[in-house]
Amino acid sequence: MRVWVDQDRCTGDGLCVQYAPEVFEFDIDGLAYVKDPDGTLLTAPGTRTEVPEHLRLEVVDSARECPGECIHLEPPD
Repeated sequence: MRVWVDQDRCTGDGLCVQYAPEVFEFDIDGLAYVKDPDGTLLTAPGTRTEVPEHLRLEVVDSARECPGECIHLEPPD
């Protein structure tokens, strides 16, 4: 599964960072972005990252609970 964040819709609420800090992080603009498996913040718009299997439930919960509905999930290739 891959995930990405639409920063145009991000409210900066932070639920995603609370649920899965290994996958999501705030940048200096106060918006959430995804991180690659090495922990590098990916700030290019629409950048997707693979979700580690052990974090899938947390990422799905993040997407469901996101007030901005800005977290998007994609099936694996």
